[in-house]
Amino acid sequence: MRASDIAVTGLGASTPLGGNVGTTWESLLAGNSGIRDVSMDILQDAGLSVAIAAPMAEDPAESLAPVAAKRLDRVQQAALVAAEEAWADAGSPQVHGTRLAVVVGTGVGGIGTLLREDDVLESRGQRRVSPRTVPMLMPNGPAAALSIHFGAMAGSYTPVSACSSGAEALVQAVRLIRSGEADVVIAGGTEAAITPITVAAFLQTQAISTRTDDAGSASRPFAADRDGFVLGEGAGILVLESAQHAQARGARVHAVLRGVGIASDAFHMTAPAEDGAGQITAIRKALKDADLSAEDIGHINAHATGTPVGDLAEAKAIRDVFGDSACVTAPKASLGHLFGAAGAVEAIVTVKSIAHDVVPPTRNLHQDNVDPQIGLDVVVSPRHGTQNAAVSNSFGFGGQNVCLVFSKS
Repeated sequence: MRASDIAVTGLGASTPLGGNVGTTWESLLAGNSGIRDVSMDILQDAGLSVAIAAPMAEDPAESLAPVAAKRLDRVQQAALVAAEEAWADAGSPQVHGTRLAVVVGTGVGGIGTLLREDDVLESRGQRRVSPRTVPMLMPNGPAAALSIHFGAMAGSYTPVSACSSGAEALVQAVRLIRSGEADVVIAGGTEAAITPITVAAFLQTQAISTRTDDAGSASRPFAADRDGFVLGEGAGILVLESAQHAQARGARVHAVLRGVGIASDAFHMTAPAEDGAGQITAIRKALKDADLSAEDIGHINAHATGTPVGDLAEAKAIRDVFGDSACVTAPKASLGHLFGAAGAVEAIVTVKSIAHDVVPPTRNLHQDNVDPQIGLDVVVSPRHGTQNAAVSNSFGFGGQNVCLVFSKS
């Protein structure tokens, strides 16, 4: 490893495909779907025209002590469960609290608490509102909860950049380690925002798939008949360490976070720039930081949400950097769109791809229904072969573009 490389020593996740990294990975490779009809439970029979979503496969509250779970919003519960898995996977590093930091991104924060307590205020009055409301709804709640739980005193940070929040958290973690402010960082993203208002709002922007007859087939990134994403929830947390710290303690290294890049479109609040300039810049920055060329990259984990405009814009950016033969996968077809957690969960998927030398398939896609305008080599069944390095893209509303480059250690 280079001195500037960041070792990935711990992985943890709670996703629509499984309550941990192992079950999520195996389910993704099998081409399963975490998307289902949630009209009568999560969406409370709200009368929405679309009531499919991708909730976590396991309730994170069930993995926590009842008292602890009660004090945390679902978004915080998911982050804590994933972080505990990641920390254990890293071997519970012995690090002084002043050298340990936390960076956890989220797009929304504790919206479930906000909506619930607002209902309490309207129906039962001020005195029945929980005094824990603000700590449970604030976006920095997940990062704060992890900082307290693990005794991290080198800083607690919360990137809030829509769909790129989880990936941006990893960039911030890299910068903290490289600057010498921390030796170990617990970093990632979390989201639990499947509510009637969020689904309704996305429906009004025409961003969500309306293919409700078969929930598992609704999310179709890169397909000619794609019509939007499916809202998901979950958390992905990684333990990152300086190369020196990981080597000194003999840590197992899953992969190396070798390069990072961020750029903004400065174009539109919800649409990507038509020329893909911001995405291209983020990718090229990450490759330069990694000291790698486009030819060194085995595959790209695409942001690919399944929207007609977004997928085309990203495909254009990928072709510009990597050419028409670029190998691409789009896990949101199985996972749904985990919004603020997406970049972190898909970073974990990319790490697993490198560690196991296999690119997971893109569900709901066959060679005969790939949009011809995409012009890329989209993986439709597990593809085995050496993956020395890979890219993971995350692009968020507001023109936020983040690219991560991972490689073998």
